Amino acid sequence: MIQCKQLTKEYHRGDNCIRPLHDLDLEIQGGRFLALMGPSGSGKTTLLNLIAGIDKPTSGSLVINDMDIAALSASRLANWRSTHIGYIFQLYNLIPVLTAYENIELPLLLHNMSRQQRHERITHALKLVGLEDRYDHYPRQLSGGQEQRVAIARAIVTNPKILVADDDRAMLKYISDLLAREGHEVVTAGDGFAVLNLLTSFTPDIMFFDLIMPKIDGNRLIQIVRNMPHLKNCYV
Repeated sequence: MIQCKQLTKEYHRGDNCIRPLHDLDLEIQGGRFLALMGPSGSGKTTLLNLIAGIDKPTSGSLVINDMDIAALSASRLANWRSTHIGYIFQLYNLIPVLTAYENIELPLLLHNMSRQQRHERITHALKLVGLEDRYDHYPRQLSGGQEQRVAIARAIVTNPKILVADDDRAMLKYISDLLAREGHEVVTAGDGFAVLNLLTSFTPDIMFFDLIMPKIDGNRLIQIVRNMPHLKNCYV
């Protein structure tokens, strides 16, 4: 479960205070597939980064599975992130001097695993995204779509509790199709949402997708509230 209470994030640029999130209250049960919608600058990526432990809130609490990650030290937060979070970045953030295989292996190096165990995880992830024959290619040798799939494989290779994707509809559709091929039930709902019944391997407890869609009412984060009852008083 994820619980945000009066979550606020501020940035200071000179004398200006930028507040993308202000007093956000949010509660999400495990097993949810949640899409955050809103125009650029509405605070979606800020919220994803806080939940993923990449950034820390200015004030408020952020409790995930009974742990207030906002109160963790930098080292404990990094350790928590390595075991709980899979993050698919908007610009993929692949290391250009590493092959697809080596990029996917990176998060596994933070775990106590043998080389053979890492190889098995990486091979399975490459198979899931259909890149078995591109394992030794560098990012510059891959198409944009293939780079995206390497980023997905890197995010899921640790079998994270929470999968966060800061990307567009193409990413959502691809991951939905991927999970459907693996035998997961996919039910499409209104406004292009994909609601997944997450079942077995490589299925995190909660998945976050950042969909850029012009559905925002003043400073209230999304009309999605009517479809997602676990969103309460969401302001950006």
